[in-house]
Amino acid sequence: MTSSFKTLALALMLGAATPALAQPANLPPPANLPPPGGEKPTAFDVHEGTSMAVSVSPDGKWLAVDLQGSLWIIPAKGGKAKRITDYFNDARQPVWSPDGSRLAYFAYRDGNYDLWTIKPDGSDMKKLTDGVHDDRDPVFSPDGKSLAFSSDRSGNYDIWTLDIATGAMKQVSSNPREDRLPSWSPDGARIAYSGGDGMIKSAIYVTTLATGQESLLRQVKGKAEAPSFGPSGELAYVVADSAGSHLEIDGKPVSGKENVFPFRISWGKGGYYYVSDGKIRRRSGNALSTVDFAATLEVVHPSYTRAKRDWDSTEPRKALGIVHPHISPDGSRIAFVAVGDLYVVSSKGGTPENLTKDAALDADPAWSPDGQSIVFSSDRIGGLPQLWIKDLKTGKDRQLTNMDTQPLGAAWSPDGTRVAFIDVDGRWGVAGVCVVDVATGKVTRLQGSLGQPGSPSWSADGKYVAISLSYKFSNSFREGTNQVYVIPADGKGEAFWQLPEPNMSLDTRSGSGPAWSPDGTKMAGIYEGLLKIWPVDKDARPLGPVRSYTASTAFYPTWTADSGTILYQADDRLKTINVATGVIADVPIDLSYRLAKPAGRTVIHVSNLVDSVTDTTQHDKDIIVDGNRIAEIRDHDAALHKDGKFVDGTGLTAIPGLIEFHSHVQKDFGSNLEKAWLAYGITTVRDPGTQVYDAVEDREAAEAGVRLSPRLYVGGPLLEWQRVYYKMGIAVSGPAHLERELKRARVLKYDIVKSYVRMPDLYQRRIVEAAHDMGIPVSGHEIFPAAYTGVDGTEHLGATSRRGYSPKQGPGGMAYEDVIQLFGRSGRTLTPTNFGALTGYLEKHPDYRTDPRVNLYPSWARETVTGTNDPMAVFTRPLLAGGLISLKKIYDAGTHVVAGTDTMIATNLHAEIASYVDAGLTPFQALQTATVNSAKALNLDAGTLEAGKLADIVLLDGDPRADIANTFKVRKVMANGVTHDVGELVGAAQ
Repeated sequence: MTSSFKTLALALMLGAATPALAQPANLPPPANLPPPGGEKPTAFDVHEGTSMAVSVSPDGKWLAVDLQGSLWIIPAKGGKAKRITDYFNDARQPVWSPDGSRLAYFAYRDGNYDLWTIKPDGSDMKKLTDGVHDDRDPVFSPDGKSLAFSSDRSGNYDIWTLDIATGAMKQVSSNPREDRLPSWSPDGARIAYSGGDGMIKSAIYVTTLATGQESLLRQVKGKAEAPSFGPSGELAYVVADSAGSHLEIDGKPVSGKENVFPFRISWGKGGYYYVSDGKIRRRSGNALSTVDFAATLEVVHPSYTRAKRDWDSTEPRKALGIVHPHISPDGSRIAFVAVGDLYVVSSKGGTPENLTKDAALDADPAWSPDGQSIVFSSDRIGGLPQLWIKDLKTGKDRQLTNMDTQPLGAAWSPDGTRVAFIDVDGRWGVAGVCVVDVATGKVTRLQGSLGQPGSPSWSADGKYVAISLSYKFSNSFREGTNQVYVIPADGKGEAFWQLPEPNMSLDTRSGSGPAWSPDGTKMAGIYEGLLKIWPVDKDARPLGPVRSYTASTAFYPTWTADSGTILYQADDRLKTINVATGVIADVPIDLSYRLAKPAGRTVIHVSNLVDSVTDTTQHDKDIIVDGNRIAEIRDHDAALHKDGKFVDGTGLTAIPGLIEFHSHVQKDFGSNLEKAWLAYGITTVRDPGTQVYDAVEDREAAEAGVRLSPRLYVGGPLLEWQRVYYKMGIAVSGPAHLERELKRARVLKYDIVKSYVRMPDLYQRRIVEAAHDMGIPVSGHEIFPAAYTGVDGTEHLGATSRRGYSPKQGPGGMAYEDVIQLFGRSGRTLTPTNFGALTGYLEKHPDYRTDPRVNLYPSWARETVTGTNDPMAVFTRPLLAGGLISLKKIYDAGTHVVAGTDTMIATNLHAEIASYVDAGLTPFQALQTATVNSAKALNLDAGTLEAGKLADIVLLDGDPRADIANTFKVRKVMANGVTHDVGELVGAAQ
């Protein structure tokens, strides 16, 4: 961060030291940092807020709301809203002090949710809490001396109080529930709160402060949230059930069919305020009124020169995707995977030797203790990956496992008799931990399914394997810190945690360690992007501080047998370090590849053609392809079929190749994953976040034609902040670490950078600045201030939010004017990912469940299509109806909608496109979301059938303009000018 940037950020954080004013709205709104690209913002007014809370001042004259992460003051009778905080606070749920002099709220200014107060004119902003924990949902005590709030300080969300004068804290609730949104009784003797039990149940509980006694106050069917005591002791709360989200007071529904937001109502003189249907409501007895307001938001259209992938040149390209380099025990050689194959090279560098030379997916090599063999994962005989051992003396390969789940991350035991590994059996890298006997092949499961564990590392005595695993702060939010989890290798004892840095995270679980030294005295790992080492005992208990050994980016450390040298990755290089002296040496790797580009002419005859340009179906056409580009589309002429290759599509409909705009490539699917995408008509896949180096290797293997694959547009890890959930995420520790990650993104030539949910808005702005300088777009889950700082696109209408609720959707999946305008005015991309759409799609087309292409996937993945109770679909489907209503409004407002699914199972893309028709798009418009719209967003010469475009063409048995479900009926696919028959793809993969 530049000094000027830090100075301005500090000034914005502290605010102006201005005395309180009689009228809260007299000061000008606080300044915002400008958009990083220098674009002029477009301002507009909105009159509805999504997931907005309201609080009325004690004198009844003013309302405070938290529209899109800023605090605003509105006259109680309605009118123009005045912003009192800048855009970069993510300020939420303001409440007035009893004397009306201040507002309390919680905000995510610097990477954790903390409690703040501010004067209603926007001056004298004060931070009340700090540290690694999240503090939320503040509310003043009746005497104004204390705040009650919820916090994960105890390892669980509980209710706490804060003495404002002294800063003293006291825990109020203590139980296995997740307690949120407290409310004081009028006499200050009790605090009520919602207590959650899982995702779909919660009730209202109360603690008597004098005794500490906790008791149930109100139970409902569904979820009871946001209790609020009225002035006479009455209790209001919001109920979410199968009928919707509505307000109750003392058991009586009062809100009718309104869609009530799940925040505390605010009691005022003669009535109360709340938000429903995006509007501020006031009720007094049976009388209902709406407080009209106008709030000004701003967006930009980011302007920068987009990088463009080269799909024509066949000049050599440097291989950047070096995956899991592992140094041999004697330190003489290095094994790694790159461009689809397993390689070995001298530890001094040079030209590596290709050991596999096939179209299989190879992954995760590890040396045997004697240095004579390498164990690795591969799907070399078809099907899905298994463990193989390559004997380097004979060159022969032996299959070690034959499992229904997929083994990755293998590691030899010190005596060479066993191999530990993780076996992936669920979404996004959920896996167990196993060991296999090298002599017999017998597999012993040490741990059942865990939350995306890292690869195992053995203790020197062979008694333990250590992995990295997420150590959560609470059950309310899934993020945690990556810590060391130690598992007895005999399968009998209890696993246990070791925390080298209790509140610091190993960067990622995909290659940041822990790597246990062969002598058992040390562990290596990656913190803050740097190689660090700490001493341990035989149980991995830290015996001293974690110390840095590099000053620049490091990844994937492995040890020599004497524990004297570590090999690691540094951006696009390999390096070794002598642990005793600190001397670092480069290991130059001479490895390149060429773009696989077909030659010659191909003519495709089709009976029908939809070009994704005009909403018409053309008939009896010939598509002439030269190499990998469309040369001409013309009326059918049999004479054209005499020269070159001919593809007979008589009776079929040609459409552009489909583009899956949001999927995360996983190695456990093997090369079947890419074949399946092609078989479902998907010729380009955008992967917005995956494990470091993995996606780059996938991209290069596809470009080189080593693995049969769609085009891949890829990023690196999800850029998270301090806490992390996904194995494909990286826990960025601070500004310096962020700069190291951005440098790596540039060196590895990512196609996209994804800013994830806990990245502070100020640092998301820095990501935009750096990425646009590289010519690549930024995406994330956020809508604002992302639309102001130039974030190019938003993933998901719903999905994860650091707030616990979405600023893009209210209850029932509904979005309101603020969200619709933010999307439409900015023209940004939206990938809706309509989770739950597959269920309805398969109900309409039950025969699609048994389509043979689904057999290309692992058993757990197949069940999401062949079964009827996919947990994600069950959970998300109730939000789909509201999401579809919102999507149509967002699309009509001018949003650039692109089709993606956040799954690897391609059936979902066809269901996704069909759901857009359910939302009200025409079949042609829905088809465009997966063709021309996505191609434009990728800056890719594809997405339409026109002369000059890349030859990505799908032949369907049916016209998608007549029935969008016909996109599923793929018979042939051409990707980059190469034609594949669907039956052959399925047969080759199995």
